[in-house]
Amino acid sequence: MFIPTLTLVLASKKPCPEGDIRTDAGICCPMCPPGYKLVEECHAAGQRSNCTRCGYRQFMDLMNYVVNCKSCRNCKASKHEVEVSTCTKYQNTICRCEDGYYKVVISKNTDDCRKCKQCAANEKEIQKCTPDSNTVCACKEGYYRVKGKVKCEPCPEPDQGYLLNLIAGVAVAVVVLFALVVAITHMVTKWSTKKRLLGTSSQSSDVSTDSCKVLIQVDASNNNILKTAPESPVTEHEQPSNLPDCVPFEIKIPELIYTVLDLVPVLKVKQLVRSLGVRDTEIEQAELDHRSCREAHYQMLKVWAERGSRAGGMLHWPLLHDMLNELRKMHLGQAAEELETKYGIL
Repeated sequence: MFIPTLTLVLASKKPCPEGDIRTDAGICCPMCPPGYKLVEECHAAGQRSNCTRCGYRQFMDLMNYVVNCKSCRNCKASKHEVEVSTCTKYQNTICRCEDGYYKVVISKNTDDCRKCKQCAANEKEIQKCTPDSNTVCACKEGYYRVKGKVKCEPCPEPDQGYLLNLIAGVAVAVVVLFALVVAITHMVTKWSTKKRLLGTSSQSSDVSTDSCKVLIQVDASNNNILKTAPESPVTEHEQPSNLPDCVPFEIKIPELIYTVLDLVPVLKVKQLVRSLGVRDTEIEQAELDHRSCREAHYQMLKVWAERGSRAGGMLHWPLLHDMLNELRKMHLGQAAEELETKYGIL
């Protein structure tokens, strides 16, 4: 007696087939199809439920086991709704908002049509209004939206004080950078020139005054004859000559100018050439003829060097002494000393 009762309980717990539903009596009955409602449930397994079609302006869109169909929706013109699809027994009426309005969902079964937004004068439209979404506006160029406000406000003018401070800061940075570049260039140039001059002076130090050739003028047969004396010191029986003890060291103008440009700071060159007698018109002409600063300075020094100098591009010695004096007046004594070392001036 116990075993059959347990079998009946287990059978009653077995899931119903798909499309059926278990009634309160524990029987699996078929559900009503869409468009129908339940009139009477089945009385035994395998029997059909008694279903009937939904009435006028009613629908049922799902398999069901209910006794009442749903009422069809009415599209309301007063709420700016228009009908898209008529209600059938299987589907509710489909409504949409009329043109110029969009739908706002209030709850699962409630929505509302609201008028589309018009972009203001200071706004531009970035997305048009649709039946399901409102117009999207953004501020025009030169305007911004203040937090907490709807209206777009004009962008504020830049702070003039800030701009002036920015310009001044940039100008100071440029000047400092330029001065730093000039200082580094001068130091590198000075170092390389000093290194080159030390090499030149070590070579010239091997030449002594004893190796100079003395020219002695002798009258013979009414002809002026120049004879070369021995490279030994003049004896006490020889007549003294009115010429210098030795031939002066030749100074080539281009070589001297480039050496001076390497020794004298760029900003001091114009001051130097003016002190040596070069006119402002000649300085300006050199700057017009040569875009390169170094080439213009070379031309200025060339104008000075060629005044009173010998042919063949050789500098007249007094001009070199004038330059040395002017360099010392300009507090460029080190440059003067290096020139004296290079050309053997004691």
